[in-house]
Amino acid sequence: MISMSQRIARLPSYKMNELAASKKRLEAAGRTVLDLGAGDADFPPPAIATAALHEALSDPAMSRYAFQVGLLEFRQAVARYMKRRFDVVVDPVTEVLPLIGSKNGLAHLPLAVCNPGDVCVIPEPGYPGYMGAYLADADVERYQLREEQAFLLELADIPAARLAKTRLVFMNYPNNPTTAVAPVDFLERTIEICRRHEIVLAYDNPYCELTFDGYRAPSILQLPGARDVTLEFHSFSKSFCMTGWRLGWAVGSAELIALLSKVKSYVDTGVFLAIQRAGAVVLDQAESLIDPLVRQFEERRNIAVAAFNQAGIAVAAPRATMYLWLRLPEGVPSAGFAGDLLERDGVLVMPGSAFGAAGEGYFRIALTVVPERLRDAAVRVGQALSRFRDVGVPA
Repeated sequence: MISMSQRIARLPSYKMNELAASKKRLEAAGRTVLDLGAGDADFPPPAIATAALHEALSDPAMSRYAFQVGLLEFRQAVARYMKRRFDVVVDPVTEVLPLIGSKNGLAHLPLAVCNPGDVCVIPEPGYPGYMGAYLADADVERYQLREEQAFLLELADIPAARLAKTRLVFMNYPNNPTTAVAPVDFLERTIEICRRHEIVLAYDNPYCELTFDGYRAPSILQLPGARDVTLEFHSFSKSFCMTGWRLGWAVGSAELIALLSKVKSYVDTGVFLAIQRAGAVVLDQAESLIDPLVRQFEERRNIAVAAFNQAGIAVAAPRATMYLWLRLPEGVPSAGFAGDLLERDGVLVMPGSAFGAAGEGYFRIALTVVPERLRDAAVRVGQALSRFRDVGVPA
């Protein structure tokens, strides 16, 4: 019998995979599923991206190994975007690294900076990609994000003995799944603690463009001292609806870029060059592409917030991301609720527990379908919760 490695045994199940399999099973049986699970919007990728990719495919050089160096024009486009968007100047050669989606870098970073037993802090609820810390044999500290603390990861709350052993912390604002945003004074506190304790900060920033009501999410690299300890991660998946293209980048400390690049040299040979070329074209026109997308997400947010409140599920309008983070009634387990909602009502949502135990008591919906379907989903969810109050829901 083949035994499982201890590293893999420490990893929780990946709920998104399980729900995707359940959805396929229901659809194969002729059921229609209203999918509000993954953050995978139904908008097409930018036309300029597909045109640039098509053109690049005719160039034989684009089918060669990319290695970690990748395409210089992509790195330069990243540097131009960081300067325009955040007024952050980075060296495209030493302070930028192309990634096969930001998850590729986030999951491998612990292998670059953590020794077995080093403490790695991950937020809970949080993005499952941070669990790469377990693969590095890190001593994982799961920091519980609490609504009464605005879902902020306050490093000062970690016991001094644990903080002294901390090597890496993952942080994500605007936040998935809670939709929280980070005040500047909070980011300043975080940088100061990381610098004092020589902690590497992995700042996951894929939702920086999906902001509403005049809010503009920062790059943490805008703040003094951040570059000494930080890698910031960006993605084409959310801002440009290019989830399947698997393209992102890390930017920040040249020393950390070099370490992550070394790890990746042994696990992949870089992003397909043709996709990097398309990405460069997209970044140089980012503003004109993002603005109409954000307007559509804001419309969906407003419609969904109104619909869920009308259905008896109180939720405030988030200032960022493509999600709503909704509280369940006391005693309704999130996994049981989500499973029953999918099987009986044909609505797929993410249970809060899929993001860690601290997500229990909540569920997440993605604003990834047309407004009419969001309204329909709110009605079905409201009816399901009424049913569960009367008869209960399985754990």
